[in-house]
Amino acid sequence: MSVQERDPCPHRIFDDIGGAFAMGAIGGGVWNSVKGARNSPRGERLLGSVTAVKARAPIIGGNFAVWGGLFSTFDCSLVAIRRKEDPWNSIISGAATGGVLAARGGWRAAGRSAAVGGVLLAMIEGLNIFLTKMMADTSAPPYAPPQYQPPPMPPQAGVMTPRKPQPSEFMTDSAPQS
Repeated sequence: MSVQERDPCPHRIFDDIGGAFAMGAIGGGVWNSVKGARNSPRGERLLGSVTAVKARAPIIGGNFAVWGGLFSTFDCSLVAIRRKEDPWNSIISGAATGGVLAARGGWRAAGRSAAVGGVLLAMIEGLNIFLTKMMADTSAPPYAPPQYQPPPMPPQAGVMTPRKPQPSEFMTDSAPQS
């Protein structure tokens, strides 16, 4: 996807925040419904499932939204600074997001999380490039048949009259005329 096809950055950030929240809330809902049902007594599994979803799914959705917002903000900032959009922006954004989210744990934890974020995004971008090249059409594009071009006219002394092409010079259709 080229830069022109994507939304401008402020809109992209808000779209990514909303999409990440929805993905986290839905995934957290599924995960916690199973977990809540499993940890409830036999007669109250449905109630335990619903209670677990109501308690944890919005929190997980919020955590995903924070990650998506930070990542998208870093990505948009790098596009503005570097003036190009390539896989390096995503890799650096993933590392910066991991580092910022783990900053409360100290420099060592932030550095480890930044390294993990950068490596994960590098693997995702590498897989994306690999799949794009695998799915690319390697056959040559079809070409149109050559068009008729009249032969160059020889220079004539003094007279500039256009020359009419002969009927044998045109491409003719072999279908019978009726």
